[in-house]
Amino acid sequence: MFDLTDPGVVQGILRRHGFHFSKSLGQNFLIDPDVCPAMAAACGADAQSGALEIGAGVGVLTVELAKVAGKVVSLELDQKLLPVLEETLAGFDNIAVVNRDVLKTDLSALIAEQFGGMPVCVCANLPYYITSPVVMALLESGVPFRSITVMVQKEAAERLCAAVGSRVAGAVTVAVQYYAQAEVLFEVGRESFLPAPKVDSAVIRLTPREAPPVQVADEAFFFSLVHAVFGQRRKTAENALSAGLGLSKAAVAAALADCGFAPSVRAEAMTMEQLAALSDRLMKIQ
Repeated sequence: MFDLTDPGVVQGILRRHGFHFSKSLGQNFLIDPDVCPAMAAACGADAQSGALEIGAGVGVLTVELAKVAGKVVSLELDQKLLPVLEETLAGFDNIAVVNRDVLKTDLSALIAEQFGGMPVCVCANLPYYITSPVVMALLESGVPFRSITVMVQKEAAERLCAAVGSRVAGAVTVAVQYYAQAEVLFEVGRESFLPAPKVDSAVIRLTPREAPPVQVADEAFFFSLVHAVFGQRRKTAENALSAGLGLSKAAVAAALADCGFAPSVRAEAMTMEQLAALSDRLMKIQ
């Protein structure tokens, strides 16, 4: 078995296969020997459950997941990594590498096909440039994942796990916490990667909720409101909602007042419950 946390070993394997890192795919491979075992333990997979990985790299996290999960399915977009993974994952009979783009994959069909009725955890070192789209694709897939444990850029981790109603929160914060409970588990320094990125990372865990924390009259309208009010953060909520939803300022001002907001309120001051109440109030004037 290879030591995939040894930079010399990893570089030797990559040279043997003529592999070159792709900046466009955000490829930074973990070489810290403590991180992947900690991620595998945190995701909660066991011999009776499966683990879905997104982006295998050279297989360093894949191997750790295979030690604890009954089956591991790793989605890897880069075809050039397939022969590398064939070598590094040799000897494991509970790993399947699937050459697909997660954002173009029917996750429900994939899970049914690969795992049958197994409960499934997600555990992955996500490329920074697709963090939010992948997280939302997982949460909106309808698949009852046991947990979603992912490494992301530290700044993204803080935003995804922020309290709704705080200065750090954004539209993605509201969306994530509508579907799941979010927590930062631990930070990972840039020196833990090959090549080293310019920023630090953090591992977060999302635990999908059985039901949203708020009830809204129209979920699609609620998310339209969230995107509108956070889409122009420098504007007051009145101006942002009027422009984003195509409503008159007078109607928006009246709805804000009915919900107890001052005319100058901004998105970052609104809690999940307040956003839900405002959504239901504005629905009445659609």
